[in-house]
Amino acid sequence: MKIVDCDYFVVGSGMAGLMSALHLAAYGKVVVATKGRLQDCNTNFAQGGICCVMDPEDTFDKHARDTMIAGAWLGKSKVVHEICEHAPEGIQDLIDCGVKFAKKKGGAWDLTREGGHSARRIFHAGDITGEKCEAAMIRRVKRAKGIDIREETIVIDLIMTKRIGVKGENRCVGAYVLNKASGEIYAIRSPNTILATGGCGKVYLYTCNPDTATGDGIALAWRAGAKIENMEFIQFHPTCLYHPQAKRFLISEAVRGEGAVLVNKHGKEFMKKYDPRGSLAPRDIVARSIDSEMKRTGDDCMFLDIRKKGRAYLMTRFPNIYHKCMEFGIDMAKDLIPIVPAAHYTCGGIQATTDGVTSIRGLSAVGECASTGLHGANRLASNSLMEALVCARLTAARLGPHPESFKKLPAIPDWRIGSAVPPDEAVLVAHMWDEIRRLMWDYVGIVRTNKRLARAAHRIKTLRREIREYYFRYLVTPDTLELRNLAVCAELIVKSAQKRHESRGLHYTLDYPRMAKKAVQTVLPGFNG
Repeated sequence: MKIVDCDYFVVGSGMAGLMSALHLAAYGKVVVATKGRLQDCNTNFAQGGICCVMDPEDTFDKHARDTMIAGAWLGKSKVVHEICEHAPEGIQDLIDCGVKFAKKKGGAWDLTREGGHSARRIFHAGDITGEKCEAAMIRRVKRAKGIDIREETIVIDLIMTKRIGVKGENRCVGAYVLNKASGEIYAIRSPNTILATGGCGKVYLYTCNPDTATGDGIALAWRAGAKIENMEFIQFHPTCLYHPQAKRFLISEAVRGEGAVLVNKHGKEFMKKYDPRGSLAPRDIVARSIDSEMKRTGDDCMFLDIRKKGRAYLMTRFPNIYHKCMEFGIDMAKDLIPIVPAAHYTCGGIQATTDGVTSIRGLSAVGECASTGLHGANRLASNSLMEALVCARLTAARLGPHPESFKKLPAIPDWRIGSAVPPDEAVLVAHMWDEIRRLMWDYVGIVRTNKRLARAAHRIKTLRREIREYYFRYLVTPDTLELRNLAVCAELIVKSAQKRHESRGLHYTLDYPRMAKKAVQTVLPGFNG
């Protein structure tokens, strides 16, 4: 079996992964593995922007307070302040990569505002900020020396010393990977594995995430024994375009930040009766309010109204959103925009510090797959890319100056297929995939109950047993690996939700409608098999 050695093994090619790789390349050889193309990631779909205090009238303390309020006071105050205060360095990293953020005529930054923010502090590059950032980072990574890019490469499992028979402290020494094009399975050996694999939005039937968001890093870390934190907090973006052909297209929160209001089909505003901040309330409140209005009226969707801004402004400020809506026959300048909530962001994940430390030696986690304590019970708009930038920089600063040589790592055993045979019925995988996503949407969505969670837990347990049997019976395929990871994430979400006997942030349950006085993190142990 082929073994590829490196100093740093980065899994994922979004902002957290590519920024980690760029910083670490100064210290040693980096391998970046991504299961699709480099641009197939959540970062590439981010529209709104990146938080960073830059206005003289704004402060880090105000940003931190907004973050804590949005997160229902479950955020870790020290972490929140640290990440907010390091944001300017992250913005500078992107500028150094060639990202051109929007400016006003006089040369000042054109900062915008989004729901939950008390000031304008969102850096943006029109309404395709993520796409422009991702393109700039890809250009820089491809030119960088010492970075080995491996696209169409999916991780099967992390390699732990305990599992390969090495005595002493159990630690991560790399991973077995599958080349999707050739079918080859080989090992990437490294003293430092950095998971930057994003979230698990595809665990739900309706999501604005790309197909790659199957929670791979979270499941890999859990199977390796890492602690998992706050998985019950799945953020539903309030305003996903409602149209049969508009697959996972978001209407950015920045649209509400620039004056759009949420209305029903009669054009009547409804958010003020749910929250005094109206359409600029945090996402958990807005999504829950839309869901409530849809259930109350029986309507399939609600609407955004930004007609008062006029066509010239909309085409300049939101050109991508404007033209995409026009493709579906919706003119933002004269029509209401139909929207529904959709699974968007994983606020919990692998328990990690701001510099990527997990409960397993040799394994770091950065970005959406990590739970640092920034988001608490609900993510404040545009804090995600900020976290990815800051934590990538801090993780590299921790790992880089103290290199461990891969030459001292143990030998990696060959991947064993045992009696596995090629799969003969792919329909089984498709059916289990569909069942998980439907039951998660029906039972573990925006509003939960003990009974719904119990039903979900029972069925997911059965499905995980069936998936395990299938996994060992047949040769691994990308679809099987993603299904396996998706099922783990579904179970972690349900178990976490069952442990929280209150309603806080994104976790709203009819059985415990009040918020507890004390904010406590939900921590699940890693797999110990």
